[in-house]
Amino acid sequence: MMTGARALAQMLDGYGVTHVFMVPAILRRTMVELEKFGVHRIHTHGEKPAAYMADGFARMAGRPGVCMAQAVGALNLAAGLRDAHLAHSPVIAFTGGLHLTMAGRGVYQEVDDRPSFENVTKFNTSVERVERIPDAIRQAFRAAVSGSPGPAHVQFAGNEGQIDTEEGNLDPWVDQGFASVPAVRPLPDPKDVAAALDLLDGARRPVIVAGGGVRTSRASSQLVALAERLCIPVVTSLNGKDTIAGTHRLAVGVSGTYSRSAANRVVNRADLVFFVGSGTGSMTTHFWQVPAPGVTAIGVDINPDVLGRNYPLQVSINADARMTLAALSEQAGRRDACRRQWRAEARREVAAWREQHRRHLESDAVPIRPERICWELTSHLPDDACVVVDTGHAGMWMGGMFDTRTREQDYLRCAGHLGWAFPAALGAKCAAPDRPVVCFTGDAGLWYHIAEIETAVRWGINTVTVVNNNSSGNQSTIGFDRAYGGQQTPEGRRMWTFTDVDFARLAEGMGAMGIRVEKPGHLRPALERALAAQRPVIIDVVTDIEALAPLAMV
Repeated sequence: MMTGARALAQMLDGYGVTHVFMVPAILRRTMVELEKFGVHRIHTHGEKPAAYMADGFARMAGRPGVCMAQAVGALNLAAGLRDAHLAHSPVIAFTGGLHLTMAGRGVYQEVDDRPSFENVTKFNTSVERVERIPDAIRQAFRAAVSGSPGPAHVQFAGNEGQIDTEEGNLDPWVDQGFASVPAVRPLPDPKDVAAALDLLDGARRPVIVAGGGVRTSRASSQLVALAERLCIPVVTSLNGKDTIAGTHRLAVGVSGTYSRSAANRVVNRADLVFFVGSGTGSMTTHFWQVPAPGVTAIGVDINPDVLGRNYPLQVSINADARMTLAALSEQAGRRDACRRQWRAEARREVAAWREQHRRHLESDAVPIRPERICWELTSHLPDDACVVVDTGHAGMWMGGMFDTRTREQDYLRCAGHLGWAFPAALGAKCAAPDRPVVCFTGDAGLWYHIAEIETAVRWGINTVTVVNNNSSGNQSTIGFDRAYGGQQTPEGRRMWTFTDVDFARLAEGMGAMGIRVEKPGHLRPALERALAAQRPVIIDVVTDIEALAPLAMV
């Protein structure tokens, strides 16, 4: 006999959970038990950032991140799972909920929140009896890490999950096979491997599009080995940006909407596109224009539902990316000579892109150009840095202008929710405390969850946050100008501009280090100082409000 709290804490420890991110009060007795196992209980200022922290932790660690909220905050936690759902990140959410014996009586915080989790989770259940805690936890982990990963939700009876105080005959064993991703690595059919190689052999201008599935499968080495063996240029999605170093001779850049024009050009000149671990969604393909419909294509994915969903495939391989790339590489000959011209063409496109943007990448203009920030980050981040990037202009600037330099650098990107990056970076740092973690966001993104600066200070989560501060959300400029008849008006401008705020001073007031940068030459010293600080740092970079990220080119 044991309490639900003891069983739950023992199981979380058994699955390798080191941190939980939560807004009290939830599973109070479990929190006490977790302390005995040395699990860090990170109390945040909001449910959404708690979910974002768990998401950043999961993507960095390759195992589930755990977040929690009581019943009244459950809906906010569900909203925070949307990004993890879109990015296939294994986040497990625990919430309090109504006990069935109290349903319909007007009990405190009585709202049925479980349906809110249905569209953003792979597994969604409620625990009404303490005896069901162990099997609910095992299934949550199993669902979160199996196949294409994703969030899971368990609702515990009681607005604070008080069912954890009850005792029962519980068996808290854990299935270690489902403690991390990928849990299972399905092997490719040898016939499909042979068919894919036949197509690759016959192609004169093939290109690989590496998606987030390559990252999840930890298949970067296998990806690079195959590309080198067959001399095939590699383009990535935003989620797959760190699967090949941006400085590699076969790396072209990110394709799609938040992209690099060179990558889109190379994809649209290819006579064969090899999608690996990519759902071929609108962002990766710029609304299915990159590549153009009808191109000869091969697809590899652990999720059969996405194979052929947007592009007809000549060969579909439903298998693990790492196992498939390794099998292809093992059976392939070396094709360097016959593709030297195609490789050179891809390199010329990258060189032309760099030359086109060089004056902004190396600009000494004041206010600072955002491209210069990206160039400084590319040049001076440590070889083992993890970069966490917001959506919107932050995603556009970094997706196109920033390059990873080494295989050891990680790149985590927001799947669509502005404000995600800062709390996600805190979670990533918890997962990798000995590595530098640098967040890139704008002032519009930082405003969402700025209170979490205090969380970082309180728990000693020492990230560096670089803020592209132009006192605006200027990505909206074109849309509002269009809405106002095609011209910029004072009232239209008020719809996307903010008060000029010194975030460095604000950070100092919350106990962090703040550095204000107003000249390009001060960027590198600011980064060096911040990375050496051993405390949370906000680098507030004053940038040009008129600087707009380049739009996608088809």
